[in-house]
Amino acid sequence: MKTALITGATSGIGKATAELLAKNSYRIILCGRRKEVLEQIKTELSAFTETFSLSFDQRNFSEVETAINSLPESWKNIDVLINRSRKRHQLSSRKLEKYRVLINNAGNAHGLEPLSEANLEDWDAMMDGNVKGLLYVSKLIIPGMKERKSGHIVNISSVAARQTYANGVVYCASKRAVDVISEGMRLELTEFGIKVTNIQPGAVETDFSKVRFKGDEERAKTVYAGYEALKAEDIADAIFYCVNAPNRVAISDLTIYPSAQSEPRTIYRN
Repeated sequence: MKTALITGATSGIGKATAELLAKNSYRIILCGRRKEVLEQIKTELSAFTETFSLSFDQRNFSEVETAINSLPESWKNIDVLINRSRKRHQLSSRKLEKYRVLINNAGNAHGLEPLSEANLEDWDAMMDGNVKGLLYVSKLIIPGMKERKSGHIVNISSVAARQTYANGVVYCASKRAVDVISEGMRLELTEFGIKVTNIQPGAVETDFSKVRFKGDEERAKTVYAGYEALKAEDIADAIFYCVNAPNRVAISDLTIYPSAQSEPRTIYRN
């Protein structure tokens, strides 16, 4: 039975992926900041598989280090890692040599103001979460994959990387960075037998818009009004296929739109 470590597992794509893998014979390590939610999901998934939980702030690398190093020996042989890490630190490759699949599920958007009026904390949150976290975790996991000459990294980008839109410049830039990083990883790691997949979801109905609008639920609902948006489960299905495809198959880039969306800025509503 394979083991999957999933960060950002308390909601959205991370949670949906944890549920899908749990129902398909994966042991699950759930990671996130909200201990109560982690324990609730752990209890739910325990009906299908063995589960373990780790609570830490992925932007604080010392917390990440402490949490991962605290895993019991029986949980260290990880085949799938779904990750949302953020702050830089150095872990030895020995500690991480058993990780085989890395899925960088980092993602957040804050605000919809023009550059001249934007909140600097919003910029930091997006760059720390969408770019730095991905780099930090990948840097720690890759040495073990290279040593074993196997592994799979899945980076969750966005269709916002394909087309910049006004009042979302920094978010678009952060997701474009994910695309570039994925390409660079593929160039550096293919010779070591490591697959790299970059997934660009379109409009997915999660807490994404609620976060962007700083808790304004009514405004967030308007983002998904008049059409059927993607569900987190749709992206989880794609991740599942990518990490379980035959060894001869490597999915390099995957863009997923809801049927009502023709390009990043255009959604046809009823």
